[in-house]
Amino acid sequence: MSLLFSACSFTDNKKEIQFSDSQTSKETGYNREAAGFYDSADTSVIISIVPEEKKITFHNFKIGKNYTLKYDGATVISDKYGTGMAMTQVSPGDIVDITFYKLAKRLNTMALSSQSWDFSNVRKFEISSNQRKFYIAEEEYALHENVVVISDNQQGELTDLNQCDILSVRGIDHEIMSINVEKGHGYLRLTNEEYFVGGWIEVGQELIQPITDDMLLVVPEGTYQVLLTNTGIETTREITIERNGEIELDVGDVTPAEKKFGQILFSVSPTDAQIYLDGTLTDAKKPVSLEYGIHQMIAKAEGYETLSKYIKVGQEYANINIEMETSKEDQEVDTENSASVSANTVTSNNTVLSSTNQTSKIFIEAPEGAEVYLDTNYVGIVPISFDKTAGTHVITLRKSGFVTKSYTIQVDSTKKDITYSFSNLNSE
Repeated sequence: MSLLFSACSFTDNKKEIQFSDSQTSKETGYNREAAGFYDSADTSVIISIVPEEKKITFHNFKIGKNYTLKYDGATVISDKYGTGMAMTQVSPGDIVDITFYKLAKRLNTMALSSQSWDFSNVRKFEISSNQRKFYIAEEEYALHENVVVISDNQQGELTDLNQCDILSVRGIDHEIMSINVEKGHGYLRLTNEEYFVGGWIEVGQELIQPITDDMLLVVPEGTYQVLLTNTGIETTREITIERNGEIELDVGDVTPAEKKFGQILFSVSPTDAQIYLDGTLTDAKKPVSLEYGIHQMIAKAEGYETLSKYIKVGQEYANINIEMETSKEDQEVDTENSASVSANTVTSNNTVLSSTNQTSKIFIEAPEGAEVYLDTNYVGIVPISFDKTAGTHVITLRKSGFVTKSYTIQVDSTKKDITYSFSNLNSE
């Protein structure tokens, strides 16, 4: 009799926590299931896991909202094939099918979704946030309208991603539901770099670029050997970049040394190619004396693709072989039309010049007082405006006492101004 009363009591309790069909579809976005010890089911994305509190935060991408559930030893976890798993085997960004008690906020079962796919260690990607497109190794995917971006168990935005990041990407069919940052980026700032301005900085194998005043570099997290070179001066330092962290590299203790030069012998095909070194046309048919350091070389020849590369001079003698590729486009020009084209160009250029006096701008209105860096170069303090250039750019915001933050933006080629108001920076 005691067992019978208990069973009746459980059945009554279960009826009390069931939802009507209208509540389920219109208010919660979850599907009601009649069978099992739960009242709700969902396909969602894991946002974060807090083991010490035994809590998981999920994102319902159908309605674009987050919710948190508790789990315990009775919660059943499995992979997409039904094989049991431990909680340590799931991670933020995973797409999962779950059942749970909504009123008790208790997770009943969780399984990796059998409909989902995932790519890890994604390094080569492009994002077109305006068109809601994501490209992995030139393969096109759609971005779900409620796509989740996660970094360090925190939810972010598409603009938080940088092309130097390493990602895990998950989706269903050909649509991306979640992007998790496996390896993010931090910032490198040079101080007392006067002797190196105009020279070059190399950060491991990750990047190489000219050194400018007050530059702020976006660097993948990790440990690197940093090489700084300029005329008659060179130094190597080791740095460790942490995610979203900023370090200052003081190179004020380095002074210029005696200049060193190397003799470079070029072997060029075709032989009539024009060779430009650091922007100056050079006779490459005889040895060329170049100062130790990095130099820009451009090779041009009619009927061939222009070749541009950087060369590093670090020894007394060196040979450089240049093999140019035949142009893919027809290089023949109709000489009879050349004069008329040139004449028209003069007229149209006059029009263009008059319109460039009203160059479209990018305005940044917030957060006020923050330093603004456009593609590593300092441009001023918010509020600020600067010329608009089409393409993908990185806007970095920096302010003393606050965490540095960067955003990747896509700028269109229209003649309209663009205004951005970014979120306030987080205090250190």
